[in-house]
Amino acid sequence: MRPIRRRSVRGSALLLTVVSVVVLTALSAAILAVTASSQRESRSASEEIRALYLAETATSDLITSLRVELRNPTGPAGNPAMPVIGSAAAPRSFASGAYYGSVVDNGDGTYTLTSTGVAGSATQTIEVVVDSLAFGIFANAVFAGNTDGTPNYALDFGGQGTQGDEIQGDVYSGGDIGIRQDADVRGRMRATGTITGGSGLQGISQPIPDIAAMDYPNVHDVDVAGAFQSDGVWRSSSLGGSAHEVPADNPAHIFRKNPSDRSADIAATPKDDFFLEDPYEGVHLDPQQDGRDATHISLTGGPNPGPDGNNLMYFVDGNLWLHNKDTYSFKLTQPGSATGVRVTFVVRGNIYFSDNLFLLNKNKDAVAFIAIKDPAEPDSGNIYFGDPTYGTLKEMNAFLYAENDFYDHNLDASGSSEVHLRGIMSAGNQVDIQRDFRGQHSKLTVEFDDRVWTGKVELPGLPGSSGAGGGGTVLSWRRVPTL
Repeated sequence: MRPIRRRSVRGSALLLTVVSVVVLTALSAAILAVTASSQRESRSASEEIRALYLAETATSDLITSLRVELRNPTGPAGNPAMPVIGSAAAPRSFASGAYYGSVVDNGDGTYTLTSTGVAGSATQTIEVVVDSLAFGIFANAVFAGNTDGTPNYALDFGGQGTQGDEIQGDVYSGGDIGIRQDADVRGRMRATGTITGGSGLQGISQPIPDIAAMDYPNVHDVDVAGAFQSDGVWRSSSLGGSAHEVPADNPAHIFRKNPSDRSADIAATPKDDFFLEDPYEGVHLDPQQDGRDATHISLTGGPNPGPDGNNLMYFVDGNLWLHNKDTYSFKLTQPGSATGVRVTFVVRGNIYFSDNLFLLNKNKDAVAFIAIKDPAEPDSGNIYFGDPTYGTLKEMNAFLYAENDFYDHNLDASGSSEVHLRGIMSAGNQVDIQRDFRGQHSKLTVEFDDRVWTGKVELPGLPGSSGAGGGGTVLSWRRVPTL
């Protein structure tokens, strides 16, 4: 009986082993099935996400292409050709996937971008409607927002024959635009109101920079007024009279505060006056007013003493002047800079330009001036452009924005026969051009500098449009079925 019992035990063990193997095999198969399903779901989810990222990449490429096309139209009769990237049959390969997309002009200043991303077996399509893509202040030669909503406000250009105003770039007005006599606008015109003397888009409203969001009084690199309060000393200079100055190793040394030889100018303003001029550089007259012998304004850093004063935002709580009795012209420099001069001046007050401003390298250098409102001072946030008394302003190279008004004055008979601005002339409210005097017209030439708009140049602290960042307002974003 004992051998039989052993066989019975062995048989039971064998049966238990077989059952265990069957159970484990079933469990393994189930686990493998679950794992495979999970992997498929994970792979599918990953592909969906990648496809969405690729669709967004297509949108970014379309926006870039659209900006270029709107700036330099290549379509029939000089109209923009709407960009197309690849197709469903021949998408553009990118990052182990692909994408394609196209743009439709809606005819009302908005554009619809449809972009599809493909990753594995997944596709994602998004539809984005953009407004003001090319219409922010940095995309226009002249911009007047008319935020006060003044009825019948008109941005006017005039002049006869060779003295006709010449605007080389786009123009926007939050009111009307008037082109009279022999003035010429070589760009697209857009207006909330009507356009006379030329053609363009009417009934278009564009956003203005969101100055409040920038919080300039608290967010800046150099507090100019603060530097003078802590380090300013009163001394004379070859630049004229005596004034408050700071040491050469202070980035704010490129200003002089309240110089005595311009007391009449200072007395006419309600705040302290800071003159952009470098007391540590020699004075040059620049008699031809062409910048070849301009008085230098040298930033700290490089071979100069002190920390780097380049690529900074300077905040001036007061008024800023470019106006000197002993020179016609100034030039911003920082010897040895590989990227060129890149600075922004933000002024809580008014800006007055009476002298020329040149750049050492027009391809690398760039400067912006922004006048913002002072809540405690009604006369603030304005730019006054031109010297009505002496006519010493002939050329300006800068991006200019006034939160309030831009006054382009040159009223006197001795005023300049022509003023040339390379950059932008812009205002949140109105650009007021007054260049007629006793039958004469002083020509205004604005040559649009597209380097900020195209991203070739980055300047510190530039404002974006309200609700738009810096690159155009996104009116809608949604996923749509892939066709």
